[in-house]
Amino acid sequence: MQAKETILKGCYLLEPTIFGDDRGYFFESYNKIQFESLVGETVNFVQDNEAFSKKGVLRGLHFQEGQHAQAKLVRVTQGAVIDVAVDLRPKSETFLKHIAVELSSDNKKQLFVPRGFAHGYIVITETAVFNYKCDNWYKKASENGIIYNDETLNIDWQFRPEQFIISEKDKRLSTVKELFK
Repeated sequence: MQAKETILKGCYLLEPTIFGDDRGYFFESYNKIQFESLVGETVNFVQDNEAFSKKGVLRGLHFQEGQHAQAKLVRVTQGAVIDVAVDLRPKSETFLKHIAVELSSDNKKQLFVPRGFAHGYIVITETAVFNYKCDNWYKKASENGIIYNDETLNIDWQFRPEQFIISEKDKRLSTVKELFK
C-alpha cells in the first residue's frame, strides 16, 4: 500500500497494491501496522459502517464534536463517489480548506480523514456502496455539520444543484460563518 498526504495536513489518500491474474484480483484493504506507519499515528478503529446510495445522493458535510470526534478511513466497494474532506481545526495551516477526490470500486483508493474534519460525498454512478471505519463511537448528541453549498467553502460537487438528492436534515446544516462566529 502507498499513501500520499493531501494538501490537508494529516489527511491521506491510500492506494493498495493489487495482485491480479486471469482469476481476478486480491488486495489487502487494511493492515493496522502498515496503515499506522503510513499515516504516522496510532488509530484504533472501533466501528465499521456501510451506506448504499443512488446517483446524485449527497451526504454531508458531517462531523462529531468534542470528545466524540471521529477519524475515518473511507472507501467505495461498488460504484464511485466524489469524496470531500474539510479541515475544521482552527489552528491548522489548512483551516477551512478542502479536498475532493474520486473514490471508486475500480480505483480502490481510500481516504484517511483525521479527527477535526468535516466529511461528505456525492454518488456519481447509478449506485454506490460506501464503507468507512471510525475510531470513535457514534454519539447523536455530538453530531454536527456544514451545509453542502456553503459559500465560504465553495465546493464543486460536479453536479447541478437540481440533481442533488439530500436529506432534510442535511439541508438544514449550519454555514461555516455560523459555526465559527
